[in-house]
Amino acid sequence: MPRILRIINRFNLGGPTFNAAYLTKYLEPDFETLLIGGRKDDKEDSSEFIIENLGINHRLIPEMRRAVDFRNDRKALKSIKEIICEFKPDIVHTHASKAGALGRIAATQLKVPVIVHTFHGNVFHSYFGIIKTNIYKAIERYLAHNTTKIIAISNSQKRELVQDYNICKEDKIEVIPLGFDLAKFKENQDHKRETFRNYYGVADNEIAIGIVGRIAPIKNHGLFVESVVRVISKTDKKIKVFIIGDGDQKQEIINQIKSCSMGCSALEYESSFDKSLNTVNFVNNAGNNNPFTFTSWIRNIDYAYAGLDIVALTSKNEGTPVSLIEAQAASKPVISTNVGGVAEVVDDQKSGLLCKSNSAAISDGILTLINDSNLRENMGRHGSERAHTQYSYIRLVREMNSLYCNLLNQV
Repeated sequence: MPRILRIINRFNLGGPTFNAAYLTKYLEPDFETLLIGGRKDDKEDSSEFIIENLGINHRLIPEMRRAVDFRNDRKALKSIKEIICEFKPDIVHTHASKAGALGRIAATQLKVPVIVHTFHGNVFHSYFGIIKTNIYKAIERYLAHNTTKIIAISNSQKRELVQDYNICKEDKIEVIPLGFDLAKFKENQDHKRETFRNYYGVADNEIAIGIVGRIAPIKNHGLFVESVVRVISKTDKKIKVFIIGDGDQKQEIINQIKSCSMGCSALEYESSFDKSLNTVNFVNNAGNNNPFTFTSWIRNIDYAYAGLDIVALTSKNEGTPVSLIEAQAASKPVISTNVGGVAEVVDDQKSGLLCKSNSAAISDGILTLINDSNLRENMGRHGSERAHTQYSYIRLVREMNSLYCNLLNQV
């Protein structure tokens, strides 16, 4: 049986972990897979519960962290080499940048027959300055030479890697979109909606708008807040706004809200919603008229999507936005900046609205959705069909299985 060593950046809540977990679990019994990864950052939620719920054995490499740290990176590289020597994989498949660099260096030095790397996004746009960005491009071009196959998760990402950033030739890249187990986003939605809205004190006549993800510069939460403040100033409808996630920019966003013309302050919850699901009676915790709520991370994210009416994304750059896939799977209309691979996930004007990256365009789009419940319902229905058809983990596993077999046959 062929063996795969699968390496992810870190076990944090996000698309790469889901992708790696489903491939590890469901490529059995055709392949034996060992999953390893680094430690999550302090402001991130752990994704190890996903791995454990699927019954997957995995190994943590504590020294492999998101930030560049040559001392820790050398230790992580040594650990990966030791695992390769012990496990003797036929394929090393890395996911995202840090794992991609250390894993591919180790696999090349130890002459692993097949080396595969998946770009879940890239750091070539809106992350760093010109000098650092050019350094990362040079590193990726070097690593690509010894990579058997590079996987892009969207056609637009493939075009960027080949045409815009000149990382490798076109024939080295295979497009395989992400895949997820989306069934929970269709199940018991009425109950989940009532549970979420009761817990956060959202009335039936209020519109709940949410953004889901790391509170980091690339996600541009400041633009989301600015856009929503414009919306609130232009409508008589009651609005509740949810910022779901956490990150280094959280206090900055709270300060932005406090300083806005409405004089609002942020209401915060410390990851308590998931814990409340273990109780019999739910408590309305809101108790004020503040439109903004910071929920921190919510692991039972299907409850959150069921409770929201509109899901937004205001990122400066995206590979394949998981939050928009999940929102559409839950039959929610979405609104997003038209960046990266977003246009391949959202069917503009049918499952959501794609906007320019400014608050006027985004606020106008949100107002359009707020004022037309039929439009929200129709977009939700279209988005659900699209998400469940195109982003199933079953399709992901089938396509990856075929790729692995073809690559091994060429060795």
